[in-house]
Amino acid sequence: MLGEYRITGRRASEIAASVERAVGSGELTPGQALPSMRELATLLELNPNTVAAAYRTLRERGVIETAGRRGSRVRPRPASTARGSLRIEAPPGVRDLGTGDPDPALLPGLREAFAAVTEAYAQAPGMYAQAPVDPEFAALARSAFDADDIPAGPVIATSGSLDAIERVLTAHLRPGDAVAVEDPGWGSLLDLVPALGMRPVPVALDDDGPLPDALEAALRAGARAVVVTGRAQNPTGAAIGAGRAAELRAVLAGHRGVLLIEDDHGHAIVDLPLHTLTGATDRWAVVRSVAKAYGPDLRVAVLTGDAVTADRVSGRQRLGPGWVSKLLQRAMVHLWTSGAVDPREVARSYALRRDALVRALEARGVEAHGRSGMNVWVPVSDETGAVARLLHTGWAVAPGARFRLSASQGIRITVSPLVDADIGPLADAVAAAAGPARPLSYG
Repeated sequence: MLGEYRITGRRASEIAASVERAVGSGELTPGQALPSMRELATLLELNPNTVAAAYRTLRERGVIETAGRRGSRVRPRPASTARGSLRIEAPPGVRDLGTGDPDPALLPGLREAFAAVTEAYAQAPGMYAQAPVDPEFAALARSAFDADDIPAGPVIATSGSLDAIERVLTAHLRPGDAVAVEDPGWGSLLDLVPALGMRPVPVALDDDGPLPDALEAALRAGARAVVVTGRAQNPTGAAIGAGRAAELRAVLAGHRGVLLIEDDHGHAIVDLPLHTLTGATDRWAVVRSVAKAYGPDLRVAVLTGDAVTADRVSGRQRLGPGWVSKLLQRAMVHLWTSGAVDPREVARSYALRRDALVRALEARGVEAHGRSGMNVWVPVSDETGAVARLLHTGWAVAPGARFRLSASQGIRITVSPLVDADIGPLADAVAAAAGPARPLSYG
């Protein structure tokens, strides 16, 4: 079962350390079966309770998993190479449409905002005893949540969406728990879940968001949390409409103990309304990053949720970074209140480019998806070949492998670098690279 490796130790901590060392060195490999607790206790001449405690520690750390009668096995390792590194580097002369970055021309200048907040800081520097969230920042964020019928809840500032999602997941779940995720979905999230020792469960979607039957299947399979994107879904551009939201809420209402996380990164860049699923479960959180509308380097997101979730997240945050810089929070207040970004104009700009590309591809017999946001998803039968052929013709796109668990192959095209003159040549190149059109399906 273990080959030549021998687990050693007299105490639970020593046994756990022995297994972890072997996993780290590669002597125990992902999927490898471990002895049953009784077998190992007999081998080490110990009380089975000692081995049980060691295995419990290993499960909590995400090193092993236990599956009933199949016993305990070494967990698959979290990806050591992030999905983001699967991007194609654009050589000189190649247009890069694979980054997922916003259009710099649509981002606001920051000089005025930071000049104002640093001048105020000189008069009243931030100190330890102050509240972690600036009152005006919280009030403005809460007002925006209220406008979208998101239930009342405290506001927390985090260092981006992924930071917020990680904090919410770890506030309620433990290693080994299953998390329902959109497939195809955000590559960073698909990396994060296994990195936390949790198991991603794919949920298929269409242009209207997650499929109710697929979500129900994931929840029945034991998913303890679900992460959904209400609009500007990455990579497909899906957006949850009113009808689909009602169906998904009905599914979630049958699983009220499930943790719901809504990622609304499309806020301020999408002109479609948010149809929130909150209220269907007892534990929930909504996350909004400023990255797409105001700039990725600001590293600010706002989080709200039910009282228990918010209390756990803010309490744990205090024992880590403590808070997100008040300078950043107050800079965001200045940007919000000064009208530095016109959300309607930003949404219109991305929609014009996205819709033009989708129409051009469809006119050439190529299936394409992009209901909202800044990305277009094109299903292909051979994404490696399609990416290579596009690169040869001067276009770098993102391979679908960055975003898929079990979904069919595809490529993601970010429209933010495009101008009108690019649409026709790009559509011609994609049509030549993608091959014949395929039936509508993300699964």
